[in-house]
Amino acid sequence: LLAARLAAGWVPKGLPNLSPGESMLRSLVLLSACAAASAFAPTSGFVGTGRLSSAVKARSASAAGPKMQFGNPFGTQPAANRAANNRAPPPMPAPSGMVPDMGRRNMMNALLLGSVAGPILVLPAVLISFLIPAKTGGGGGGIIAKDALGNDVKVADWIAAKGAGDRSLVQGLKGDATYLIVNDDKTLEKFGVNAVCTHLGCVVPWNKSANKFCCPCHGSQYDKNGKVVRGPAPLSLALANRGEADGKVTLSTWTTTDFRTNEKPWWK
Repeated sequence: LLAARLAAGWVPKGLPNLSPGESMLRSLVLLSACAAASAFAPTSGFVGTGRLSSAVKARSASAAGPKMQFGNPFGTQPAANRAANNRAPPPMPAPSGMVPDMGRRNMMNALLLGSVAGPILVLPAVLISFLIPAKTGGGGGGIIAKDALGNDVKVADWIAAKGAGDRSLVQGLKGDATYLIVNDDKTLEKFGVNAVCTHLGCVVPWNKSANKFCCPCHGSQYDKNGKVVRGPAPLSLALANRGEADGKVTLSTWTTTDFRTNEKPWWK
């Protein structure tokens, strides 16, 4: 409105009358100033009529996406645009470096399976062997008896170190603890007595004051030669033949009749 009035020759009050050329120049200057002011002025969302400005409408349209098409009330994109948007991304380049082949993968899988399955298969056997009570009695061929330090037991040294009536343990058949008996005449008895209780496998200590083997686990008792005299143990202690080889004590399986019960040995 201001630009139109200036072009028509309107002169604000207080300004002197100008020639037509000066008036045209004045109008051009004022029009340029108005254009520059409107270009650098902040854009307002509303104008005097209460409607959105064209710039705001343009920004809203670009943010809202594609315009709704006639006959397409939901504003969906045309088929060509959907196909372009749904186009598969380009394939990724293959990673550099060596990729294991199937044979190597199978070998690694087999090694992994073996490392896991091995302990799982062995563990039950170890647990079962631990829970089963130790077997009583001895068997097998003759062996040299060992003392607590693992040294060979020599007959002369053993008798010299022990008194008459002594009953001390050595390592016997199958690793079982076995008593060697020193007689009153300072000789070794011809048999050894296995120290493993026939009830649940406890090692039965010698009670010198009671002159018996007394089991501390469940109260079973055996006489001085290992014959059971009180339960719950069902059987007498196993016997072993005591021999000598090169001055060392040997132990072997007792295979003849048990002189304590006059029965065949149960530990055979």
